[in-house]
Amino acid sequence: MAARMGTGMVPPRVKSFMRWAEEDVEGFWENAALKAAHDIHWFKKWDRVFTWEYPTFKWYEGGLTNISYNCLDYNIERGRGGRAALIAESGETGEIRVVTYAQLLHLVRQYAAALRGMGVKKGDRVAIYMPTGIESVAAMLACARVGAIHVVIFAGFSSVAVADRVKISGARYMLVQDIGYRRGKVIDLKKIVDDGLDMCPPGQMDRVVVLKKGDQSPHMKDGRDIFWDEFLAGGEGQSSAVEIMESNEPLFLLPTSGTTAKPKVTVQKHGGYQMYVYSMGKWIYDLQENDVWFCTSDIGWIVGHSFNVYGPLLAGCSTILYEGTPDYPRKDMWWDVVERNKVTAMWLSPTGVRGLMRLGLDQAKKHDLSTVKRIFCAGEVLNPPAWQWLQEEVFDNRIPVIDHMWQTETSGPIFANPYGLGMIPIKPGSAGIPVPGIVAAVVDEKTGEPTAPGEKGVVIIKRPFPGLTSTLWNDPETYQREYWERLPVTTGAYYCGDAASMDEDGYLWFAGRSDEVIKIAAHRIGTIEIENALISHPAVVESGVSGVPDELRGEVACAFVVLKQGYEPSEELKKELINHVRNTMGAIVVMRDIEFVNTLPKTRSGKIMRRVMRTLWAEKELGDLSTIEEEASVSEIREAIKKMRA
Repeated sequence: MAARMGTGMVPPRVKSFMRWAEEDVEGFWENAALKAAHDIHWFKKWDRVFTWEYPTFKWYEGGLTNISYNCLDYNIERGRGGRAALIAESGETGEIRVVTYAQLLHLVRQYAAALRGMGVKKGDRVAIYMPTGIESVAAMLACARVGAIHVVIFAGFSSVAVADRVKISGARYMLVQDIGYRRGKVIDLKKIVDDGLDMCPPGQMDRVVVLKKGDQSPHMKDGRDIFWDEFLAGGEGQSSAVEIMESNEPLFLLPTSGTTAKPKVTVQKHGGYQMYVYSMGKWIYDLQENDVWFCTSDIGWIVGHSFNVYGPLLAGCSTILYEGTPDYPRKDMWWDVVERNKVTAMWLSPTGVRGLMRLGLDQAKKHDLSTVKRIFCAGEVLNPPAWQWLQEEVFDNRIPVIDHMWQTETSGPIFANPYGLGMIPIKPGSAGIPVPGIVAAVVDEKTGEPTAPGEKGVVIIKRPFPGLTSTLWNDPETYQREYWERLPVTTGAYYCGDAASMDEDGYLWFAGRSDEVIKIAAHRIGTIEIENALISHPAVVESGVSGVPDELRGEVACAFVVLKQGYEPSEELKKELINHVRNTMGAIVVMRDIEFVNTLPKTRSGKIMRRVMRTLWAEKELGDLSTIEEEASVSEIREAIKKMRA
C-alpha cells in the first residue's frame, strides 16, 4: 500500500499514521485505545491488544468494559447529561421527540431492570422487531447494559425472515411494536412476528413484549405475550447496574444484508467494536460533541447500529432517528429535517441520493442547508452523476460529498477519505483509500499477486482489525471458508468479495461483487462501470446491469434502466443508450439489450440485487429474498427478460 502513496495526494501526517498501522498493528490499535480513554472507559485495562488464533482473533483481551456505559453513564459523568442524545422524527405520523443523555440513561436503566425481571441473563439473545425510534434504541442499549446479545430484525422483514433470524440466533425473548407505517399504510408488525414464531420450534420463545402504538388491540398469546407496561412493572426491585463485560464477549448478532442467496450471521464484541466505530467516527466522519448527525439508515442494518446509535453516542453528539421515506407525505422530508434541526453532517446511501435526484433540485432549494458541513455516502458506489448533483447543484461546491465503502462484516468504513484526519482530493466514483488500520490490497485472483495500477482484481485485507466480525454465529466452518480461504491464492487474508482496481494514488475503484464482473471476449468489465456509463446519460436516474451467457463472446451485458421524470421509454432511446455506453466505454462493451423498468430489485438497505437479475435470466431458484425492498421489482425484471428473449 505505502508504495502507491508517493504522488502527494495523501497528507504526510495521514500517510505516516497509515504506515504505522501497517508496520505495527498492535502498537497502532493500543495507542488508539489509550488516546480514546477520555471517551471510552475500561473498568480494567486489557492484558493483550491482539491475539490471532487463525482464523478467529481477539482484541483487547482481558479488558473489561461495556459499550452502553460508555454511550450513556460516561458521557453524563463528563457533563453531557443535558445535551440532546436522540432526536426521533416520524415522517409517517409527524411525531417529534427528543431525549437528553440523562433522560435516555433513565429509560435504559428502566429497560435493563425489566429485562432482568423477565429472566434475561448475560449471553441471552434478545430479538428486537421495532421501527427506528427512541424505544427501540433504548432497548438495544439496555440489552448491552445487562450483557444480553441483541438481534435487531429490520421491522419490514417478512415472517419467514423473522423466523430464520429467531431460529438461527436461538433468541428466547423478543421486543416488538404492534404496528408500523409504510407511506401512510398501517403494517401489522405483531401479526408478522406471530406468523414467524409459528415457524420456529415450539416453546423456543419464552416471552414476547409488545409496545402498543396502534388504536386496535393486537392478538396476544396467553403465557407468552405481555404488554410494555407489564414488562416495566416486572423490573421493580431489579438491578439496573451495568454488567461488566470482557472485551471479547458478544454485543450483537446481525445477518448480512442479503445480496447473496443466504444471509450470514456476523458477531460483534463489546471491546473491539466500540473502539472501531469510535475511531472511524473521529478519523473519517470527524464526529464532535456539538454535531447534529443525520444518518438516514435504519437500526435493522449495520449502518444503523454503528452510526445511528453507537458511534454518535460514543462521540457525545445528537443523532437523528428518522422513521419513514424521503418523499412521504411530502417530497422534501429529509431536507426539512436538515433545516429544522440545523444538521451538521449527513450519511446517505447512493440509492437515497438518486431518490432525491428524482424528486428534483427544487425540493432541496426550498430549504436552508447552510449548517451542513459534510456528507458521506456508502452502500453502493456513488455514481459520478449522483455525486455531481449533490456536490455541485445542491451544495454549490460549498462542502465535500464523500463516498466510502464498508460491509456488514466490517462494522464500519474500510475504504474512505480520512476527512477527520486530513482530507484528500475527491475522485468521483472512487471509494477513497484504505482507512488507517486497514492493510488492503487488490490482487490477481489466479496468482494472488498485487495488480498493476488500474488493473482489476479482488480486494483483500491482510490482517484482522477491531471492527471485523471474528466468526459467524455457530458457523465457524463457513467463516473460515468464505472469508479466509475463499481462493487458494488469498488464503490467510480476509476476502472482501469485491472486484476493484487501485490507481497510482492508492484510490480504490469498485467494479462490483467479484462474482458480478462480466467477462466479454476475455475483457473484465465491472457491472458498476456500465451502470455509471448509463447513469451519465441525462435520461437515466438508475440502472442495474448483469452479465448473461453468449455463445460467441462468453458473456455480454444486459441492463435494466429507470428513467428520470419527463422521459418516456422508446426504441430510439434504447438505441441511444446502447450507443452512449459504447461511446463512453468503447466497443469492448457488448450489450445484449436494455429494458426500461419502474424499479430495480434492491435490498431494503439500498443495494441493487444483481444476483436476482442474473438468476432470473438463468431460470434458477432465487433463494432467500427476505431482504428485498419491493417484491414487485422481481416481476418487473422477469417481464423485462421475457421481452429481451423474444
